[in-house]
Amino acid sequence: MVYRHFGAPERERSARRLTQICRSRGLVLLIGADAALAKACGADGVHWPERLLPARRGDAFRIVTAAAHDAKAVTRAGEAGLDACVLSPVFPSASASAQNELGLFSASQIARASAIPVIALGGVTARNATRLCGRGFAGVAAIDAFLEA
Repeated sequence: MVYRHFGAPERERSARRLTQICRSRGLVLLIGADAALAKACGADGVHWPERLLPARRGDAFRIVTAAAHDAKAVTRAGEAGLDACVLSPVFPSASASAQNELGLFSASQIARASAIPVIALGGVTARNATRLCGRGFAGVAAIDAFLEA
C-alpha cells in the first residue's frame, strides 16, 4: 500500500494508523515522497514520484520504489538500486496525473527490459488486469479496480 498524503494536515496520525493496519494484515506500507514521515511512523519504505527519483537508493528503508512514465525513468530507477518501480499509465486513465497511456505492448516491452520488477498502473480494472499476465510485469496496482462493484 502506498500512502500518498499530499500534505494532509493529519498525515502523521493517518500514517501511524495505516502502519498499524498494514502490520496487522501482513501488508507493506510505503509513504509517498516523504522519508521523514516514513521514518516517524515506522513504515516499510518510501515511494518516490518520478520527478523526485533518487540517484541512489540509500539504506534507510526496507523497500524503496518509484513511479515511472517511460523506459528512461524505469532504467534510472534500476540504476539507483530501487526495489521496484510502478509504470503508468498502461491503459487510458481518468487520473489527473496520467498522461497519454503507454499501451499494453509498449508497457510490456519496458517491463521485460527492466533490471528491477515493474508494477503496472494506470487504467487497471478488474476487467483488464488479466491482460497484464505473462507480459513481464511483477504485479499490478490500481485504484479504480478496487472501487468497482
